[in-house]
Amino acid sequence: MSIRSVTVTMLLSLAATACGTGKAPKWQVLFDGSSLKDWRGYKTDAVPQGWKVENGTLAKDTPVADIVSRDEFGDFELELDWKIGDAGNSGIFYRGTEEYDHIYWSAPEYQILDDIKASDNKTRLNCAGAAYALYPSPPGHLKPVGEWNTTRIVAKGAHVEHWLNGVKLLEYELWSPDWEAKVKASKFVDYPNFGRAKRGHLALQGDHTGALAFRNIRIRELR
Repeated sequence: MSIRSVTVTMLLSLAATACGTGKAPKWQVLFDGSSLKDWRGYKTDAVPQGWKVENGTLAKDTPVADIVSRDEFGDFELELDWKIGDAGNSGIFYRGTEEYDHIYWSAPEYQILDDIKASDNKTRLNCAGAAYALYPSPPGHLKPVGEWNTTRIVAKGAHVEHWLNGVKLLEYELWSPDWEAKVKASKFVDYPNFGRAKRGHLALQGDHTGALAFRNIRIRELR
């Protein structure tokens, strides 16, 4: 290859990067509808009894122990669909560690809820899409019980976004003065490492009553 050809190739590569046309990070499928190979129990290698693969979904009908991703993630974009039963309550945890008795003592939570009938619906801080107990979600974007909702979580450095059905519900900055004040005023003040990890496990909460199902779980790491 001539010097001129090498120079042209380099310039085209730089131009593609500058215009944002470089290759996007690849999606990693965490549940393909048939296998739980990417999941395990909290502090155990086994998947807790009660979680099942059913009609292409990851589902449970009764209270079960939480499941966590085998891999850990730092900066990421997560997408998944979920469907919850009457009065149901669950959550998606991210950047969780296994240093405490429960993952919610270390990991921020994207709340999953039946906003109409669940007992946790008294404040928007606990309703669907909220950063549980810290940042409220606006009403009006949740589909009725029995229908599929699509969640997207973006975490890059300190910046976190919660999306529901194509709408950005909220965004916040971990470790900011505002976040620190909210944690200090919450039950998480008792856990000094809450929300501190820059990399950790995902987890799906199962310890509440009622039916719950997930599908199309995928993630990609951001650069």
